[in-house]
Amino acid sequence: MKPGIPKGTRDFGPEQVFKRNYIFDNIKAVFVKYGYQPIETPTMELLSTLTGKYGEEGDRLLFRVLKRGDKLAKALQNQPSEHNLAEEGLRYDLTVPFARFVVMNQNELAFPFKRYQIQPVWRADRPQRGRYREFYQCDVDVVGSNSLMYEAELTQIYDEVFTRLGIEVTIKINNRKVLAGIAEAAGISERFGDMTIAIDKLDKIGMEGVRREMQERGIAEAAIATIEQILQAQTLEELKPLLANSATGLRGIGELETVFTFLGTTTKNTVQFDVTLARGLNYYTGCIFEVQARGVQMGSIGGGGRYDDLTGIFGLPGVSGVGVSFGAERIYDVMEELQLFPADAASSLQLLFVTFDALTHQYAFDCLRQVRAAGIHAELYPEPGNLKKQMKYANARRVPYVAVVGETEMSSGQLTLKNMATGEQESLSLEAIVEKML
Repeated sequence: MKPGIPKGTRDFGPEQVFKRNYIFDNIKAVFVKYGYQPIETPTMELLSTLTGKYGEEGDRLLFRVLKRGDKLAKALQNQPSEHNLAEEGLRYDLTVPFARFVVMNQNELAFPFKRYQIQPVWRADRPQRGRYREFYQCDVDVVGSNSLMYEAELTQIYDEVFTRLGIEVTIKINNRKVLAGIAEAAGISERFGDMTIAIDKLDKIGMEGVRREMQERGIAEAAIATIEQILQAQTLEELKPLLANSATGLRGIGELETVFTFLGTTTKNTVQFDVTLARGLNYYTGCIFEVQARGVQMGSIGGGGRYDDLTGIFGLPGVSGVGVSFGAERIYDVMEELQLFPADAASSLQLLFVTFDALTHQYAFDCLRQVRAAGIHAELYPEPGNLKKQMKYANARRVPYVAVVGETEMSSGQLTLKNMATGEQESLSLEAIVEKML
């Protein structure tokens, strides 16, 4: 049988893992810099934890885990249904498990609690470019504060991370209260969920597609026309008169103005209000975010928002939170396409020793110990003699420097160091090589 892997998943070899770690390390460094702490949660959660938190589309994409052994056999003997065949599911995102974690550990946490989490999630989605069934999320959240300062801080985190990675982005911001105001202005407050699900697909299906989606969901033509008109607004000032009769909508505009005041003109990347930004997840209640990479055709590479009472569904009401997520897989694809990875990101090996015979091989092994003790990532080719073969290995490993050890080098203590990029060679003591590598 020919081996394979499930659709929507990927293997990652050493080069890819080094590059992914480059992304993770840069993201993590910014998280820590801003005072966020790491947590981890289980791969599986109870279905009761996951269902009903992501909207109808999200619930449909949950991977359910079948009961095992006797429990499964008993369920199959009775009338099998989704509810009695599975009690657990793979986590769909990191936010709902985080809310569950906060409730279960509330007495040990200091609020506001600032956490980051970098772990894989799973969605039973249709695989396509930039969309996978298994992928990493890099989340950063703060719970226990209503301060809009944190919306501005998370925007700064987005800005700093993508600046470090060399990706030019547009950070889009809207507010769910603004969207609620649009529904109110259109006279369909009770159809708010249907409206946002449709608007959330705007970038994929266009305005005509959104109009058809709302029609199929039973939204009246007059309401659709009002919604379309409001979605033309480009600025908060343009939006104000359109939502003048909605207290909720005006409150959302006020929150956005506060966030932009905090930010001022400090960001390197473009930060802009986008009235069409909806974010389909039900738990968002305030500001929402989405990040688009420039110069490449790709879906959003980040998103998030404010959730006022996500912990309330687990028995801890009134704890507001806000957070954003980085789509690591899409960020990887963008950096590959735009060739943004530094040359040394694909390998951690700095130095390779190559030798001619058993005597020089033993000498090089002692040198290897010394350079490793100094913190240099180094390796010795295991078979002395065939220099061509050893150099071929060096090229395959993309090692920047090769130290050649022959009889002359061993007797003089001056090793021949070759720069593999330029071909230049120089004779240096082991101490000088260490100094050059550091």
